[in-house]
Amino acid sequence: MRGVLLDLDTLGDDLDLGQLEASLDDWTLHPVTAADEVAARIAGAEVAVSNKVLLDAAALAASPQLRLIAIAATGTNNVDLEAARAAGIVVSNVTGYGTPSVAQHVFSLLLALTTRLVDYRAAVRDGRWAASPHFCLLDYPIRELQGKVLGIVGFGELGQGVARLAEAFGMEVRVAQRPGGPAQAGRVPLAELLPAVDVLTLHCPLTAATQHLIGAAELAAMRDDAVLINTARGGIVDEAALAAALRAGTLGGAGFDVLTVEPPRAGNPLLAPDLPNLIVTPHVAWAARESRQRLIDQVAENIRRFRAGDPRNRVV
Repeated sequence: MRGVLLDLDTLGDDLDLGQLEASLDDWTLHPVTAADEVAARIAGAEVAVSNKVLLDAAALAASPQLRLIAIAATGTNNVDLEAARAAGIVVSNVTGYGTPSVAQHVFSLLLALTTRLVDYRAAVRDGRWAASPHFCLLDYPIRELQGKVLGIVGFGELGQGVARLAEAFGMEVRVAQRPGGPAQAGRVPLAELLPAVDVLTLHCPLTAATQHLIGAAELAAMRDDAVLINTARGGIVDEAALAAALRAGTLGGAGFDVLTVEPPRAGNPLLAPDLPNLIVTPHVAWAARESRQRLIDQVAENIRRFRAGDPRNRVV
């Protein structure tokens, strides 16, 4: 069988590809693939691997030999699943590979925000500590996590991983009911959760039910010292409303690893230089080397299982 990987560069250049290369007899590995190159590059391939390259209905229709799409990610929004189903193409994804990396990134953002790490580092660099009459600076409020309430939206693999760390810090964990879903025992409606949390962290997929799930009204319902963390998808939060809340001081801080459009070539409200207590990182919560190696090895396992007639992590 022949396979093609469309965007290897998005996974980094430090991975062992041995298991992937052994999963098929013939591989073509492309560093990047432009939209107008997709159809030609998957032509003749039975297996296509994509992290973020779009595989739409037109590309699938032009590739009747395609039998498996192995998504090198958990999210499936880059594949037309209905078109794949209609064409009899199996679609698999990878799950659980990045939990340690994402969970520690969530707490990297949260700890930096609650200790005002960026501000105090700037104070040292600017000479304010050296000019102080005291042995320390107390210019920015520092908060402990112990005893604080952490609200989680999306309690799958990632949400549960974050919950375990939160409990180790002595936080009280509360879980939101699934957006757009029925009531669930032990979970709290979002409207009830928002005013009760010190920290809200998002781990749900971007769907019609979660698009702008956190908007101006939801932000207004949160405490003015609360912190919002988003390592899920940018579109879950109304970014203009968040920027306004931070400027107005009606939210204590925010840590974002995702934006609605990535990379943000036309700018983004959250990239404005005047926003207080905001940290934006370039979609790297998942990117620990160990995490990325697990991802590529899972892709290889998905291909092996498909060839054995026992598809794994099947989405379609």
